[in-house]
Amino acid sequence: MPRASEKDKIEISRYILEKVPKEAKVTRIEYEGPTLAIYTKNPEILIDQSNIVSEIVGVIRKRIVIRSDPSVRLKEPEAERISRELIPSEAEITDINFDPSLGEIIIETKKPGLVIGRNGTILQEIIKQSKWRPKVLRSPPLKSKIVTHMRHYLHSESRERERILRTVGERIFRPKAYPVGDIRMTVLGGAQEVGRSAFLVSTRESSVLIDCGINPGSQRPFEAFPRFDSPEFRIDQLDAVVISHAHLDHCGLAPFLYKYGYDGPVYCSAPTSNLMTMLQLDYLDVASKQGVTPRYDQKDVRECVLHTIPLRFGVVTDIAPDIRLTLHNSGHILGASMVHLHIGEGMHNIVYTSDYKYGTTMLLEKAAKDFPRMETVITESTYGGPDDYMPSRVECEEGLTHVINETLERGGKVLIPVPAVGRAQEIMLIIDGYMKRGLMREAPVFIEGMISEATAIHTAYPEYLSREVRHSILHDEINPFQSDYFTIVEHPSIRQTILEGDPCVVLATSGMLEGGPAIEYFRNWSHDEKNTIIFVSYQIEGTMGRRIQKGINEAAMMDNAGKMSVIPVNLQVESIGGFSGHSDRRQLVNYLTHLNPKPERIFICHGEKSKIRNIAAFLDRKADIHTIIPQNLETFIL
Repeated sequence: MPRASEKDKIEISRYILEKVPKEAKVTRIEYEGPTLAIYTKNPEILIDQSNIVSEIVGVIRKRIVIRSDPSVRLKEPEAERISRELIPSEAEITDINFDPSLGEIIIETKKPGLVIGRNGTILQEIIKQSKWRPKVLRSPPLKSKIVTHMRHYLHSESRERERILRTVGERIFRPKAYPVGDIRMTVLGGAQEVGRSAFLVSTRESSVLIDCGINPGSQRPFEAFPRFDSPEFRIDQLDAVVISHAHLDHCGLAPFLYKYGYDGPVYCSAPTSNLMTMLQLDYLDVASKQGVTPRYDQKDVRECVLHTIPLRFGVVTDIAPDIRLTLHNSGHILGASMVHLHIGEGMHNIVYTSDYKYGTTMLLEKAAKDFPRMETVITESTYGGPDDYMPSRVECEEGLTHVINETLERGGKVLIPVPAVGRAQEIMLIIDGYMKRGLMREAPVFIEGMISEATAIHTAYPEYLSREVRHSILHDEINPFQSDYFTIVEHPSIRQTILEGDPCVVLATSGMLEGGPAIEYFRNWSHDEKNTIIFVSYQIEGTMGRRIQKGINEAAMMDNAGKMSVIPVNLQVESIGGFSGHSDRRQLVNYLTHLNPKPERIFICHGEKSKIRNIAAFLDRKADIHTIIPQNLETFIL
């Protein structure tokens, strides 16, 4: 692979050394991922004189990070001891970890302000005495196993992580072999279907894959996975993978790339990194229980973790010599992003919306619609049909309350199959709020499957949540996800008591009844017409959830002994679509016609064929926007 020009690197290093005070004692300057790292024996000098770094950034136009040279860092136990001595006990430190690859000491605390100190004095002292750079995080109300395990793994593989970052950096900042031009977009999945989203953006110089999903509704590889057989796709030429969010139809096949030799970065938001890992591991677990051989294994998931570079919303990042990436909030699930690619020096701009919600929910703020520049948009159209109008949020919440109250009053039980991420937390907030106000009949609410782990990850990133929930967690110190109404099912052995017990509400994964504990509850409760199943998320064609939603009378399901059996479907089936993390027809049209600036063309993807055709015709006719309906394997010159 082409590397960064040594000549350019020498010139940049010479300029930096001229600007940096000699007492900082710079030891080396390295490309690390999308940033330029300046290693110094006295990092506190440059951190204190941040104006010097700002001036350098303005000239070389690259992100810079200051790191201490490993030779001057104290041993981790000693650095932890000094940090604990410097930080007042009132700060209530809950955990301290280290990231040697970044030279960071990660301090989790209940009161971050007390760790920082007035004007950052305590942080400065920690840097000065330990030579580790503090990263202060607010202690999440719930502890996430995934977050903890990922931190420990990155710590244990810090040398490999350093190698990866250096390799990525050298590739990003390599000299351009070709002038910018011939910008192409190839659809590898997600055209005229919901599932296996994958879009390849290529220039003469670079190649970037946006999303790498699976189709959970198909068992045939030809239909379940992106079309990597396209002549446009060459894994050895791939510069970067960008993952919009953690749902498997957008990230489920990313580890597969590492199995077949990809050694480049994955870019996504920090919450997406954690949620994606959780769902990929669960995908492997479900596959093994179903006797299905997955396309990758845990080793490949770990490689994906090592190669992932988390980004914050709104931060412009170089990901190839001629491509810059910026992530924006999409309002779909925690950390879900719209992907903005800036190609060349203003030559072309692409916005890939992925899944988005153009409306505020209890959990998240609505999708961003303002971008610096934009010529091409690739949008979803899941609810793009002419009749796909969702009721208002108040109507949805009252409808859910009504169904739950009716079921409980007749002595029935309520099953709400939910994706672990997004809908689960939204429904939890609604149930907690309505029960507290006395509008929903009080009953035990059992939380099953990965929901509790996903919820813990939500509490680790309150800055990504809606203003109300964020304020509740950060300022009022009230965590609505820890309501007294909720009982976490810690072990499957408890399940039998719930199945045979009194009327209750169960939130369980998976949201489409394609696996997970929801299957067990459905199998046991489906025969009784007093019970109700409520679908609150989109059911992909081909899934068990979609078949039940359509009104089948019997369902063929695997029992605990692994034998197929047919069970009657007598329980009440309800669908309340307004809780979806997707925009309905009205929101889609409103969003696409109010984008700023107005795009030149829109590719309509991620929807059923009839819905795509309908909304495309409407936008073309009414909004004067050139719309395109691509097919998988089609390549477009942008």
